[in-house]
Amino acid sequence: MNKFLAKNNLKESYIVYGVNNCIAVLNSDIKLEIKYIYLDKSSKIFKSNKFDSYLSDKKYSIKYLDTKNFKKLFLNKHSQGIAIEFSYDFYNDIFLKNEFSKNECLLMLDQVSDPQNFGQIIRTAECAGINGIVIPKNNSVKVTNTVLQVSQGGFLNIPIYMQTNLKSTIEFLKSKGFWVVGVENGVDAKQWYELDYSGKIVFVLGSEGQGIRQLIKKNCDFLATIKMNGHIDSLNVTAATSIILFERQRQLSN
Repeated sequence: MNKFLAKNNLKESYIVYGVNNCIAVLNSDIKLEIKYIYLDKSSKIFKSNKFDSYLSDKKYSIKYLDTKNFKKLFLNKHSQGIAIEFSYDFYNDIFLKNEFSKNECLLMLDQVSDPQNFGQIIRTAECAGINGIVIPKNNSVKVTNTVLQVSQGGFLNIPIYMQTNLKSTIEFLKSKGFWVVGVENGVDAKQWYELDYSGKIVFVLGSEGQGIRQLIKKNCDFLATIKMNGHIDSLNVTAATSIILFERQRQLSN
């Protein structure tokens, strides 16, 4: 068993590329099943010693390719001459988690569909010290190569919980002492900085186009809004995530 609670048996193959992402994968504490390390034989990697220990480790299967064939595999990717293929089950079940810290914070994404946004959200959540991200099983972006690449290694340090029903998930978390804050414009919403984010908190953010679904919104204890002063009346979900998560971090550090 790895350090998360992966119980969905959905082990899939993924590819990450670039020096930083590949080093993060090779140094990871979670048990990724590394299938291949792909290397461009003309890469500058061979002029440094960053990968010497890994390349000499016989537990890894390494494919050395000429530049032409490497680019065929990783077309238009800023690969820096290295890519890693691995398999892993990223999806955990929050109902298997019984212990939560006093300031546990989870991020729940209601039908977010853009993989670029999801990857940026994972990276932001990891930087902000969030304890996990909850996504619905249906009508939601899943973990993809794009998500992993954009997250810049953040996916290695934050569990992703994929749940069949967000409403029942909220009810479960409330039974564990969580307050649920929906980030959404509305008449009853308070400014994001007016709410107290100490203790166990779940932040709910909605899809890029439609926001939080009404059924989920009704189950939130509070609504937080981020006032717009320009002509556009809403933020990209990644920007809203950054604002709300780092406001929580600011409050906890004071």
